[in-house]
Amino acid sequence: MKILKQILFKKRQKLSTSILKMLRKSIPLWLAIFLTVDSIALGVLADQLIMRRQVNRLQRQLLEIKNPELLVKEVTAQVLPSGGYTTSLKWGDIGKKLVDSGAIDADKFKQIHKSNIDGQQDLDILDGNSNKFIAINENNSRLVVNLLWALGLVNKSKVLDEGPMKSGETDAGNFASTAGWTLGTKPAMELYSSQELIPLTPEQQELVKEIAENVYRPCCGNSTAFPDCNHGIAALAYIELAVANGLTENQIYKDILAMNSFWFPDTYVEMAVYFQKQQGLAWNKVDPKVALSKDYSSAQGAARINQAVQGVPGIQSRGGSCGA
Repeated sequence: MKILKQILFKKRQKLSTSILKMLRKSIPLWLAIFLTVDSIALGVLADQLIMRRQVNRLQRQLLEIKNPELLVKEVTAQVLPSGGYTTSLKWGDIGKKLVDSGAIDADKFKQIHKSNIDGQQDLDILDGNSNKFIAINENNSRLVVNLLWALGLVNKSKVLDEGPMKSGETDAGNFASTAGWTLGTKPAMELYSSQELIPLTPEQQELVKEIAENVYRPCCGNSTAFPDCNHGIAALAYIELAVANGLTENQIYKDILAMNSFWFPDTYVEMAVYFQKQQGLAWNKVDPKVALSKDYSSAQGAARINQAVQGVPGIQSRGGSCGA
């Protein structure tokens, strides 16, 4: 038995030695295979990274090579489409209500909009029962701002009653949006937030305020919640109409951005060029809420954008103005 154990021990020892020798020979092979596969994978990854860098560099070169004047023309067509911009809301009887309330003197209003390039074709809105959609273009932008200005001034509004227009140090009657309104049959402050032309629930009034606080215009440093100029109070009126009609917040921002663009065309063409060149975003990909924010659409934001696009051929910058 002792001899048998010795024989088995020697055999196990011999087998173990054989296995160790085999492993010593096999491990380098396994390692070689692993390293080969790993190097191939790393090579593919490196090729992909190099290709991606080449594509990005090519894209940058194409943007630099592209005729900047052509870029401005293309952007202008996007910001200010030749056919204008049409909202989903109709004027309905708004014009007649504005006349009946004294917010608009029909004769005065028609006198300043008597030319075909200043909205004459839309003066029938004042008669009421209009099936025309609220739309804006290069020819009627002044008419639209004046109609909405009158509406924003006279409509009962929490923004007007409780916001900075009334709570600040300046008398509410001394702002451009109030003292500047001379097209009514009544004094501006007699009209101010006096009639519920757009019925709004308390919840809707809060939503109007919330949206208005996010909407700026390049002629002022204030949001639409402080509508101290004609464009600000006109934007407030549209927000009230849109909320009352159940439009989504995104749609409201989109509509206001289109109106701002026709009211301040140079500013928004500059902004569109900025987004295209600095962020690679086409105008229709820019978030309207972002574009209307203080960082971009306030007087300060617009000035920053203006500086950023200085020197781009084709840019015609005249700055923002409250003039209708």
